[in-house]
Amino acid sequence: MAVRRSVAFLAVTALLAGCGGGGGGGSSGATATGGSPTTGTPTPTVAAGCTLRERQDWVAAQMREWYLFPDTLPTSLDPTPYGSVDTFLDALTATARAQRKDRYFTYLTSIKEETAYYTSGSSAGFGWRLGLDSNTRLYVTEAFEGAPALAAGIDRGAEILAIGTSASNLRTVGSLYNAGGNALADALGPDTTGTTRSFQIRDAAGTRTVSVAKTDFTLTPVSSRYGVQVIADGGQRYGYVNLRTFIDTADPALRSAFAQFRAQGITNIIVDLRYNGGGLVRTAELMSNLLGANRNTSEVMSYTTFRSEKSAENSTTFFAPQPQSVAPTRVAFIGTGGTASASEFVINAFIPYLHANAALIGTNTYGKPVGQIALDRAACDDRLRVIAFALQNAARQGAYYDGLANTVEASCRAADDLAYPMGDPREASTRSALDFLQGKSCTRIGASASAEARALSAPVTRVALTPSGEMSTAQREVPGLF
Repeated sequence: MAVRRSVAFLAVTALLAGCGGGGGGGSSGATATGGSPTTGTPTPTVAAGCTLRERQDWVAAQMREWYLFPDTLPTSLDPTPYGSVDTFLDALTATARAQRKDRYFTYLTSIKEETAYYTSGSSAGFGWRLGLDSNTRLYVTEAFEGAPALAAGIDRGAEILAIGTSASNLRTVGSLYNAGGNALADALGPDTTGTTRSFQIRDAAGTRTVSVAKTDFTLTPVSSRYGVQVIADGGQRYGYVNLRTFIDTADPALRSAFAQFRAQGITNIIVDLRYNGGGLVRTAELMSNLLGANRNTSEVMSYTTFRSEKSAENSTTFFAPQPQSVAPTRVAFIGTGGTASASEFVINAFIPYLHANAALIGTNTYGKPVGQIALDRAACDDRLRVIAFALQNAARQGAYYDGLANTVEASCRAADDLAYPMGDPREASTRSALDFLQGKSCTRIGASASAEARALSAPVTRVALTPSGEMSTAQREVPGLF
């Protein structure tokens, strides 16, 4: 039976992280720090020690104690043949992965690196998202304020034609892709400050070669350029908010956005989560509460359920409306295959309350209805993110492993249109969101990516470029980040 925990407790202990590629660290998903209602973090069961074998043994012990799918774990697995903790962990989760229950959502990361990202958005790189289409053309889908790419005049919609360590040795994106393996991602270089690459870029200004150096930058979760808008369309006003990632620094920007909407009496809202891979549950709860002025504190936002042996950890989260909250008439959630975990949590929370007045706009989401706890081995700077619980909304809907398209009661298919900024009424997904809010008819989203491509009559599909090797925390939560 679920126990009622205070919102304050859950906000401190829980995290919802996102999607990404697999192997060597893989992808994250909905997560919760800690697992014990009294101590916050379960005590590791293996004594400290940082040799490879000691770390592997510690990981195996935690998996056997906490993994949501214990029946999928091998009865015994000798760690000796595995040259890293990551490869051993991937072997432990192979059966669950084959069943689509754990698509590299269980992984090992750095305590220090993860803390830096979730508290401040700290990262190192060019500061752009990259999307690769089915014709092997590479595009900038978003560029971040305060980062090197945007400072060099590179923004959404720019195509990267060639990459080199200098202007004299540029290799085309096509040739890098055809080289196989990780050649394309590797051409971008390591995520260390000072790494410099030359790019041949084509955009509205023409074709040029630009040299860009990676630096440390702070990712702004709500864009200062287009992240919050009041859109006037068809004689009405609509609130638009674009959240890139669920981290602590989003709190003031989200509160300010919804206070603006509330002051202007705006009740039709667009929440753009099209590339948002997840993040902190306290930020996901805040977003939900800001959309919940007409919800009361006895209404369920979500249920969190562990395996039967850990049922004492189960919890129920209730709505807690904020001073800035709005009572939405309709909400249009823009999503894509990069929309995962915390983003899906927010969308799913409103299905039982708004029903067909809450719609998914764009394409199907990633599909991440389970979450991790964080188990720390501080002496080794190891944090194991292990899938340990399932998430459901008030109607107990939660098995959306193939995305939310078949769970939402309303949806409208639309393209991610790189020809315009996000939030521009001319941009396809934003236009479709406005049309839904205005009660216009649309075509429902299909559940599969291939069906979406056919139905959109699009010649190509675009996916976030995945880095080779182990992903940073920022790359897990911000799909396509380099």
